[in-house]
Amino acid sequence: MSGVLGITRDLDGTLLRLKLSRPKANIVDAKMIAALETALAEAEANRDLKAVLIEAEGPHFSFGASVEEHLPDSCAEMLKSLHALVRRMLEFPVPVLVAVRGQCLGGGLEVAMAGHMIYAAPGANLGQPEMMLGVFAPAASCLLPGRVGQANAEDLLYSGRSISGAEAFDMGLVDKVDEDPEAAATAWVETHLKPKSASSLRMAVQAARAGYCREVIARLNVVEDLYLNDLMSTRDAVEGLEAFIAKRPAKWENR
Repeated sequence: MSGVLGITRDLDGTLLRLKLSRPKANIVDAKMIAALETALAEAEANRDLKAVLIEAEGPHFSFGASVEEHLPDSCAEMLKSLHALVRRMLEFPVPVLVAVRGQCLGGGLEVAMAGHMIYAAPGANLGQPEMMLGVFAPAASCLLPGRVGQANAEDLLYSGRSISGAEAFDMGLVDKVDEDPEAAATAWVETHLKPKSASSLRMAVQAARAGYCREVIARLNVVEDLYLNDLMSTRDAVEGLEAFIAKRPAKWENR
């Protein structure tokens, strides 16, 4: 157990369980990103590993990334570290499953979408509310279209609205809805992955995801540059973040 992340083994060591452990918000800040990055980096060399399950302590998966770390003085470092984690998850050699309950918003949903499969409770609440703060969701801009199609992605990214686990399933954002998403994900690994050859599974994952990963990572590099060098030079992006932190309405000037 790190300070922010629970790390355990299950299914005779074939399943690595990573639990976000700062309820109730489970904010995806620099410490959480570093803990996930370290745990996954260390697990890659385990030749017996067949799956990873990312879950969360408490009623909510994550309220999102740290808004304070999105301010101009720290956003470059934060965004680059989050996107490095997204790239590692996208290219991870065995399936990464994510179990979602409660709120799964912003950077929390970006982390979930970087996994290979999402299991969600029916009452989960998933969304990218960044536009409410005058910014956009960089990783989600690259990940959402592949999951829900361009039109649905634009709906969620522009409106900032949240959807239930059931609607997310219908849209294709989540792969399975279950009252106990952690148990459902674990059962899938036990039934379908544990009996398989770990080395052959790694080859299957590489074959299935090669083109998808190349496309998303190429888009992510472009969008990261747009965020840091264009968006963050606007007055309204900074105003939206500062207004959220101060708990006051933002005053847009459209510039």
